[in-house]
Amino acid sequence: MAFNPQDLLWLLLPVAAASGWIVARREQTRQDDKTVFKLPSAYFQGLNYLLNEQPDKAIEIFTQVLEVDSETVETHLALGNLFRRRGEVERAIRIHQNLIARPSLDKAQRSLALLELGQDYLKAGLFDRAENLFIELAENRLHSEQALRQLLHIYQQEKEWDHAIVICRKLARISGKPMDAVIAHYYCELAERALEQENYALSGQYARQALSSDGRCVRASLLLGDIAAAQHKDREAIKAWRRIEEQDVLFLGEVAQKIADSFRALNDETGLFRFFLSVSRRHNTASMMLTLADIIKDRDGIEAAEGFVVDWLRAKPSVHGLHRLIELNTNKPSNSNNRDLVLLLGIIEQLKQEHEGYICHNCGFKGKSLHWLCPGCNDWNTIKPAVEV
Repeated sequence: MAFNPQDLLWLLLPVAAASGWIVARREQTRQDDKTVFKLPSAYFQGLNYLLNEQPDKAIEIFTQVLEVDSETVETHLALGNLFRRRGEVERAIRIHQNLIARPSLDKAQRSLALLELGQDYLKAGLFDRAENLFIELAENRLHSEQALRQLLHIYQQEKEWDHAIVICRKLARISGKPMDAVIAHYYCELAERALEQENYALSGQYARQALSSDGRCVRASLLLGDIAAAQHKDREAIKAWRRIEEQDVLFLGEVAQKIADSFRALNDETGLFRFFLSVSRRHNTASMMLTLADIIKDRDGIEAAEGFVVDWLRAKPSVHGLHRLIELNTNKPSNSNNRDLVLLLGIIEQLKQEHEGYICHNCGFKGKSLHWLCPGCNDWNTIKPAVEV
């Protein structure tokens, strides 16, 4: 990280002011003693290094001064924070540990030093040590919210979802901000873990708890459908997946093919067609329209599917719709050798790929697979299918 000497200069301005106050106090309390406490010359030497863009030498000077003048607690904290931001975590830890060891610290100062030390441990990857400090601080009203947020970060990193749920509920009470949607995702993480182990009963229990926490949790409905389908309970699976239309229709395309497969497993071609036709009339989303085009093709032939796609494109132009229309044309026996269509299909294919995958509407992160927790901004529920966005 690039260092700006002005950062430390601004840091030291209040230090100089504080030192002046200390001088005045000592002069007042030692009137009988005619010795005068002077601001250490090292401060001016350090400032000189800063102005000459020699921050490393300046930091060494200020550290030495702090070892002599033990009353500048806030400067200790700020200097340790500066080391951590520069990536010198060991030095930050040493400064904050030495500060905590002082018996003269009051409760507020010690809590703040512990909070800084916990963040040092986090930066160093020492999660166990950081966790112990933040658990202690969570009981302190001064820094409980900050400590709980750091604990939540640790438990997410360590995938300790049970602990994360407990901390999330405490954080919601303290902050006054609802966190039901995040808690629902933690339950979904537990459900996915159980599903991987083919423990359908436990997985279903966690998924239902997710829905109880957040009735709009798409992920929970998707999981309940997958759990039912894995047990060949196709009607139950369809019912779970259909709930996504009410929760967030943009994700309905994620289960479109699964819904079609379950209808076919039930030998219910009529129900399959009626469902997708009714949904397409309510929501003109690309994924559902493309699935319906395939259903029409299988049921009524290429010409009927082509007519459906043309009507769709007239109502809502789409790269994916155009690609499907050309694809249908190249599949016609009369157009099988049409090189122009094949060339055009390749061009549209490249355009179509730009509108595939997933995108975060918060930070703009793009990925090929669905992440419920955005890797870019580390927020839940911000990623949507790019084809719909």
